[in-house]
Amino acid sequence: MPEDWKNGGFGLYIHWPFCQSKCPYCDFNSHVAADIDQTRWIRAYCSEIRRSAAETPGRVLNSIFFGGGTPSLMAVDTVSAILSEVRDCWTFANDIEITLEANPGSVEAQRFAGYAKAGVNRISMGFQALNDPDLKRLGRLHTVSESLKALEIARGAFDRVSFDLIYARQDQSVEDWKRELKQALSFDPDHLSLYQLTIEDGTAFGDRYNAGKLKGLPEEDASAEMYFATQDICENAGLPAYEVSNHAQNGQQSRHNLIYWRYGDYLGIGPGAHGRVTLGKARFATETHLSPALWLAAAERGTGETRRSTLSREDQAVEYLMMSLRLSEGSEIGRYQSLSGQDLPEQKIRDLDKLGLVKADGNRLRCTAKGRPVLNGILRELLT
Repeated sequence: MPEDWKNGGFGLYIHWPFCQSKCPYCDFNSHVAADIDQTRWIRAYCSEIRRSAAETPGRVLNSIFFGGGTPSLMAVDTVSAILSEVRDCWTFANDIEITLEANPGSVEAQRFAGYAKAGVNRISMGFQALNDPDLKRLGRLHTVSESLKALEIARGAFDRVSFDLIYARQDQSVEDWKRELKQALSFDPDHLSLYQLTIEDGTAFGDRYNAGKLKGLPEEDASAEMYFATQDICENAGLPAYEVSNHAQNGQQSRHNLIYWRYGDYLGIGPGAHGRVTLGKARFATETHLSPALWLAAAERGTGETRRSTLSREDQAVEYLMMSLRLSEGSEIGRYQSLSGQDLPEQKIRDLDKLGLVKADGNRLRCTAKGRPVLNGILRELLT
């Protein structure tokens, strides 16, 4: 299905791998560096953009996302140069969304006006908590007062502002989280990303947990109660979940992330960035060097890409189902069938429907509110 990607759109992800410090829960490809030659990085990003554009001529770009790491540590001139190159390489959709992730420290916030002038029109800020002791536990360098000041500055520069919070933190009760979430909603956000704290191997929290030193994590029942309270409170505030961990006012959903979940094409540029791109009659998964130094040197030699794997129709169908069932709008049954060449198992769908976990409605298959927390189990059932 060479044109299938058009069902989801076309996006560009730019990965900036540097942070001021490494948060203990973070398993993203982020690194602390004392000295960064941003001019050299500009040249490498622009070279990769031109290489990718040569393979995807004539496309209309729906979104650009600067992720990290901490992209708000990028110089304004760096963001401006990258966006100028992208503009030269593709046609922009009339409603293109250009998002930059930011830490709410005051130094980064001062750059917001410059980013807006460069073309960024949406900011996503990592608040993570709304009390200073928990911010310190999470390894964050900002304070709550800095977060709120950054929010004020961001709203002065951008029409669209999102922020993230983490719940099920150490020593956090269900009532604590309800109060914090209601406080967050009192700021009248148009988009919230609300993630349950997960302990990942290879992180500082993972090491502490494995050594029995990460105390006070909520019990599983309490974490589940926090999840369901999140759904109810946000829905009542006019920010229903449009994806497992993301809530938005009507029309304020992250267009870039919707490209992932609707299984469109996206180019991944930068250390550790992944992509999905349709070229000719084939769809490919792309990978890049994880190491910033290796990626930079490789990009300067001609390509930062390390691997390009052809995705079979079955691979594509599985990925589509895994991504789209995360959305409240669900999956198109006919699209799955076109990709896979076979039907979804009707009896299993009926069984899951009887359990109240999914709902099949015409050409749509959706997870219910009850089913979304056990999505992995539903996928196992449908795909085996």
